Amino acid sequence: MNGKPMILILAAAMAAVLILACGGQTGIDYPQTKKGDQVDDYFGTKVADPYRWLEDDQAAEVKQWVIAQNKVTDAYLEKIPFRETIRRRIRETLNYPRYSQPIKAGRYYLFSKNDGLQDQSVYYIQQGLDGEAEVLLDPNTLSKDGTVGVGLAGISKDDRYLCFSRSDGGSDWKEFRVMELESREELPDRVRWIKFSGASWYKDGFFYSGYEAPKKGEELTAANRFNRVYFHKLGDPQAKDKVVFEDPEHPLRYIFASVTEDERFLLLYVSEGTHGNEIYYRDLEDPRGKILQLIKGFENNHQVIDNIGDRLLIQTDLDAPKGRLVLVDPAKPAPENWITFLAEGENAIQSVSLAGQRVFVSVLKDASTRTFQYDLEGNLEREIVYPALGSAGGFYGKKRDTTLFYTFTSFMYPPTIFRYDVEAGKSEVFRRSRVKFNPDDYAVKQVFYSSKDGTRVPMFIVNKKGLNLNGDNPTLLYGYGGFSASMTPYFSAGILVLLENGGVYAMANIRGGGEYGEEWHKAGMLQHKQSSFDDFIAAAEYLIAEKYTSSERLAIAGASNGGLLVGACMTQRPELFKVAFPAVGVMDMLRYHKFTVGWGWAVEYGSSDKEEDFRYLYAFSPLHNIKEGVNYPATLVTTADHDDRVVPAHSFKFIATLQEKHHGENPVLISIETRSGHGSSNLTKAIDSLTDRWSFMFFNMGVRICE
Repeated sequence: MNGKPMILILAAAMAAVLILACGGQTGIDYPQTKKGDQVDDYFGTKVADPYRWLEDDQAAEVKQWVIAQNKVTDAYLEKIPFRETIRRRIRETLNYPRYSQPIKAGRYYLFSKNDGLQDQSVYYIQQGLDGEAEVLLDPNTLSKDGTVGVGLAGISKDDRYLCFSRSDGGSDWKEFRVMELESREELPDRVRWIKFSGASWYKDGFFYSGYEAPKKGEELTAANRFNRVYFHKLGDPQAKDKVVFEDPEHPLRYIFASVTEDERFLLLYVSEGTHGNEIYYRDLEDPRGKILQLIKGFENNHQVIDNIGDRLLIQTDLDAPKGRLVLVDPAKPAPENWITFLAEGENAIQSVSLAGQRVFVSVLKDASTRTFQYDLEGNLEREIVYPALGSAGGFYGKKRDTTLFYTFTSFMYPPTIFRYDVEAGKSEVFRRSRVKFNPDDYAVKQVFYSSKDGTRVPMFIVNKKGLNLNGDNPTLLYGYGGFSASMTPYFSAGILVLLENGGVYAMANIRGGGEYGEEWHKAGMLQHKQSSFDDFIAAAEYLIAEKYTSSERLAIAGASNGGLLVGACMTQRPELFKVAFPAVGVMDMLRYHKFTVGWGWAVEYGSSDKEEDFRYLYAFSPLHNIKEGVNYPATLVTTADHDDRVVPAHSFKFIATLQEKHHGENPVLISIETRSGHGSSNLTKAIDSLTDRWSFMFFNMGVRICE
């Protein structure tokens, strides 16, 4: 496409008159998207890919297409009369102080705090728990638009140094920097091209996992290959960092490192994707020690919690799909020599930590957290009792710590940080969130429904008390269903706008997640992925059958793998939903593995490079199942220019195809954020996105929002 036609398209988009009425629309002039003649042959099946050119998001014509699409979407959203009312209410609900759990570093504690509407949370440091907090890192000062983020990557074992990360515009790429905590002075160290890695300190430096610098212009799209573990010595330039471990024969593998608290063992994790891993180790006390294999094979998941003396405490799902804990002697690492510390139980293990000379094991009971405390011999000491059914996380620290922290939350229970006395087993509120709403006005329930094949699936439902089950309530159904990620109860001030206006929020715990362990995960992955979609569709049918809502008042939402979920369900059952929100979704299941770290998902999805996998991927790939002449739900696709995890090409090609083939009154639009990544890069952008989604949903359902 040359420049002159694009200018005409932009002019038409800006001049388009949108005649909007509650519940419908006419006259949307979608940008004309050129079609190429690309056709690929997959094992004898010819698959057209006319919008292949949209994969190059750095091309001038693609950037112009993005501008044109955003102008159409913005014009539509600006005509919604109650949009600013919704924005004000979202800002009100989010305007409360939010804290992270304190992290102990010698005589100091580090934590983050957002005063309410700050674009980025600020990191603070204070002496003791009662000391005066001082600003340690304020990312809000690092960019004019508030899109530079900061995170804590690791504290040195002697509590002297902090390694922190910086990211730009929401990208997964990180740069590591180092600060001396006592002086608050930043050192000259700069370590770049890091993804998904922390800093594992050892004496005067740290191990990290990184890549070589990508080619200029390909930073956000090119496949990330040859992951390596390096050691960075403080004061050295990155060019002097030593390669500790690599696997040049397998360029598409992840390699990560960690060091036990006592600096005795270096652990190296190798995986071919997001599921299954091998472990290698080195005894760092032996100056001539070699890197040796501890656990072989990629069929199962293993994680070293820490060492107890000469043995490593490992969480594994080998011969235990719900998880178990074992003690492994590195000198005799074969599974037949493993000693059981905690046998597999009825509920799936969610997390494990070793701190305060205790082992804390959190499990999921029907998608809610229960946590148990064990001594170092594996004897149960107590269960930590939580205020309600919900989600909890924490209990991290060093073996000598006597005070730990954890956070508890649920749908109507804002995140609350508890201080925990390890010896006494007592919890007390340390910091409580103060949100402007009355939780007693709302009801939370968990239901179980039957999926297409009869599988019993749990779902949480939240609504205002006294809701009239008349089938007319605006409802948002959320799901994920992949990568063994568990959807547990959480507080979101953003859903209050829905609930306050007579709406219903539902979250389905579909297969593919980890709510019931590895069997539940495997039941929704690879050739069984359709089960995830069947579960989600059955959740929608349950909500309609039980008169919570109707197809005319039902919206579905999901992000990333959840975006795939929404895309698959809206193309398989378009009549079932009124509104669809596929966010940063994996929409092209035939080419996802060709971008950035997409190759790592092949263990979850399969790969179109294999004929058997191609058949089932092609059957549910959202992009390839949009049919001509169908009235699809009102759709607002969202993505971002700095998303280098699920590249925006997925969403670009999906919406171009949808706008081409869709036939009906429902709008099908895309909102493409700038300087954001796989999630909103700052709070302002998050509020904008949430405002647009609620406005779009209510408007297309014919729900009128009053001041």
